[in-house]
Amino acid sequence: MKDLTPPACTAFAGAKRIASGPLHRVALKAKAAFDRDKWTQVLIFDDITSEPIEVDFSGTVEDVARRISAKATAAPRSNPAEPRSPGRPKLGVVAREVTLLPRHWEWLATQPGGASVALRKLVEHARVANQGRDHKRRAQESAYRFMTAMAGNEPGFEEALRALFAGNQKVFHQTVKPWPADIRQHAQKLAAAAFAASE
Repeated sequence: MKDLTPPACTAFAGAKRIASGPLHRVALKAKAAFDRDKWTQVLIFDDITSEPIEVDFSGTVEDVARRISAKATAAPRSNPAEPRSPGRPKLGVVAREVTLLPRHWEWLATQPGGASVALRKLVEHARVANQGRDHKRRAQESAYRFMTAMAGNEPGFEEALRALFAGNQKVFHQTVKPWPADIRQHAQKLAAAAFAASE
């Protein structure tokens, strides 16, 4: 089932944060800012990944709201003409190609349950073992993405990035202090998850 929960996001008009929350609400505030000054750069970022969220601001507020609503509720359509792929889709199992050396295949063939079961166990074990490191990496990437888009021309930008990836919270906070308040606070919020994962 498709997740229809609207993404949490934050919008900026230039260096000023104008809204945070569900996309449909944030986009309407961003549309109002765009209509007030078409020369202001209006950007919306996903609150988890900091990926930019594209919104078409053309037309009326109702047009924008309708497009966002239609996009959120659009379900992927299956093509009945497409041949059924291997795997067990109802269980969430997707068949994909894996390239291994002959000795790996030989070892997998001797494992209880066969190659698929052994590979799933190995992946699950690695996923659990690396959870903290993966969380830290994702948080760093999110902060990096936002900072590159919004603070690339700010003083100390490169030093702040180095501090972020080195896990040096003190230097990071000192370096971003002169940045515009809303950009600084959002960057600090995103970076906080990376620093917490470093402890």
